[in-house]
Amino acid sequence: MKLPWSKNKVDLEPTTGDDPKDSNAFEKKIGLSKKGAIFAAGASLFSDGYANASIGPASNIIKTYIYADAFKNRPVNGKLLPAIAFAGIVVGQLSFGWVSDKIGRKFGMLLCTAIVFVFSALQAASKGPGAQGTINALLAYRFLVGIGIGGEYPTGSVAAAENTEDPDIPKKTQQRLFVLATNTMIDFAFVISYFVCLVCLWIFGMNHLNAVWRMTLGLGCVPPLLMFYFRFKMKEPEAYTKNAMKHTKIPYWLIIKRYWVKLAAVSITWFLYDWITYPFGLYATPITDVADPDGTLYTSIGWGCLINFFYVPGTLAGAFVVDYLGPKYCMIFGLCCQCLIGCILSGTYNLLTQSNRIAGFAILYGLFLGFGELGPGNNLGLLASKAIGPTATRGQLYGIAAAIGKVGAFIGTYTFPQIQASFGEPGSYGNNTGVFWLGSGLALVSAAITLVFIPNIQPDAMHDEDILFREYLEANGWDTSKMGLKDTVSDVEGAQIAAHGKAEKDLDPPATTAPVL
Repeated sequence: MKLPWSKNKVDLEPTTGDDPKDSNAFEKKIGLSKKGAIFAAGASLFSDGYANASIGPASNIIKTYIYADAFKNRPVNGKLLPAIAFAGIVVGQLSFGWVSDKIGRKFGMLLCTAIVFVFSALQAASKGPGAQGTINALLAYRFLVGIGIGGEYPTGSVAAAENTEDPDIPKKTQQRLFVLATNTMIDFAFVISYFVCLVCLWIFGMNHLNAVWRMTLGLGCVPPLLMFYFRFKMKEPEAYTKNAMKHTKIPYWLIIKRYWVKLAAVSITWFLYDWITYPFGLYATPITDVADPDGTLYTSIGWGCLINFFYVPGTLAGAFVVDYLGPKYCMIFGLCCQCLIGCILSGTYNLLTQSNRIAGFAILYGLFLGFGELGPGNNLGLLASKAIGPTATRGQLYGIAAAIGKVGAFIGTYTFPQIQASFGEPGSYGNNTGVFWLGSGLALVSAAITLVFIPNIQPDAMHDEDILFREYLEANGWDTSKMGLKDTVSDVEGAQIAAHGKAEKDLDPPATTAPVL
């Protein structure tokens, strides 16, 4: 087929899989290939990060300026609006884990992309009878978009991880590419979501705040629309085609016996990380209170953009460290640095929050957030993808670990105000710093759990584990002949076929060139 803008004929075959190739002029420009498959699978987390973070500035506008009375008369609205997506995310992580394993990575990714696109658009158009009706509609759409966000973890992240072990990917960059395609995308999305809201505010002004919050949320449908094209062109990851249990029953009891310790360790550390992330988020308050005492909506959103930018250097630096230290020790290093800086921040809180020292406080706070991304932020998803199970059930095991982490975030949202109050009266030193001493201690506990129970995965760790998993199933009397998709041969089966063929060849009588008499 010859396209109007192309001099040469091009075919429209999928660009990823066994024989990737750029199939049209657009793809030739951007180079969608094996590495492109990693980003096509993982980079949709940018749209999820945007959808998850954009509610921050949008809810500030809604509850402060648009529907202030509705939030004042019904305080539960203020708690539900930022938290309702957590419930949807947990549902998506658990349900799409099964979809990812039993139906397919590609189908799950396309469905998640469609969900985020549709409900990002609908939440921008939320409308109901009166103020409460509109808020109720927004809450419903936030829950549904949360399902799409949650589903990305066991579908897109898992597919990205499996594509990093393609033979064409250098072994020294496998972990880096995964981090850049997943967590780095989320962190950039946090920054962009606040910046988009700020730009909308500059355009529409304070007299049209309805347009500001609706446009901020509505523009979240653009990234998934762009990603849909590339995901539609993808094939299933090679590891999935060889090792899936799509056409056979999954031996859950055997899987639990083999992997429950690793699954529990990653789940607990994810729970603790998300739980302690909430109180340290409150450290942004003294920075903005001192640096911007007479703040406006413009400066408030601007500070939110800057504070979220603190995550970016950490995730970028961590992406280039993880292949050298390994995910396990990179995570431990980040957690220990977080613990140390958290203790410094808490111990010097009263001193550093003075107006003439707030810059030092902001720098330490930025380092704290950066080390959080270098450590658990980057590596929890990496370990959940590569260290806790085989390809056959990777989506479900990842979904369980991620869901437990989000439960930690949900619990932290509601428990830390009460814990904070137990340390002293509002404004006292204990009230301001008590939960942060606790959070630093829990970071150290997470580092200890990681050190003892989580392996430091090497390049091609998933490939090696799939071979050991098949041997484990066969040793326990499980038939592995139905594993994989149609017309695919696993590495184990390939080796067996090759050995069998060699044995038959050795048994054949040697050929003769003697003349027939």
